[in-house]
Amino acid sequence: MAAPAPAKKKVEGVPDKVHVWPYLVRIEFLCAIITILLLAVWSIMIDAPLEEAANPTKTPNPSKAPWYFLGLQDILVYFDPWFAGVVAPVLIIVGLMLIPYLDVNPKGNGYYTYVERKFAIWVYCFGFLVLWIALIIMGVFLRGPGWNLFMPWQYWDPHKVVALVNVDLPYAFGVREYTTAAWVGFGVVAAYFGIGTAAYFFMERKAIKSVGFLRMFIKIQLLLIMIGIVIKIVLRLGFNIKYIMVTPWINI
Repeated sequence: MAAPAPAKKKVEGVPDKVHVWPYLVRIEFLCAIITILLLAVWSIMIDAPLEEAANPTKTPNPSKAPWYFLGLQDILVYFDPWFAGVVAPVLIIVGLMLIPYLDVNPKGNGYYTYVERKFAIWVYCFGFLVLWIALIIMGVFLRGPGWNLFMPWQYWDPHKVVALVNVDLPYAFGVREYTTAAWVGFGVVAAYFGIGTAAYFFMERKAIKSVGFLRMFIKIQLLLIMIGIVIKIVLRLGFNIKYIMVTPWINI
């Protein structure tokens, strides 16, 4: 028979639970005031980038979407439009909708905790900060004319020419034949998802009993896709890898 879990020690003078009002609402109200003040100071110190009325015969360079869409616009650099413009947004929306059905852990429901929900919090921070905020910052501050990368200390030269040195992953390893390259790319993608899924199942064998095989499998695939997006961005920026798998119908 398993030994009972040790009871948590209570700190004298510190209650286990507090009311939302005024403790939580007060902190949220102060955070909202500070945010509004920062935005007000920022808007006063920086002139709004307003230009002349839209002219269909004169397209600005670079043409940028609103800041909240710049993350998706920047993903277009690293992926095909079918993935960056359709699949990625759908996965984000569907993944968020599936959270209540995939995460059946009762710990953390109705109260704030980090110790009991470390993995969930880190996954959320990874998706929000790396896959959204970081891409928005890159699109706002580092993307200049021609959608080229410019460091903050560099002048935005509209005549900058970037050599087209991007190659597909099989081509970088010397595979030139089209059909063989497609199979090599497919093998790399299949190995990534296969090994990643097997490794996660091996590390979280106990979790399968509590959440079920299907829930665990869907969670793993969503997590691997999130990590895979970052890997693809690193391959493009660091090694000029354009696609992993190239076929007449789909590029990944």
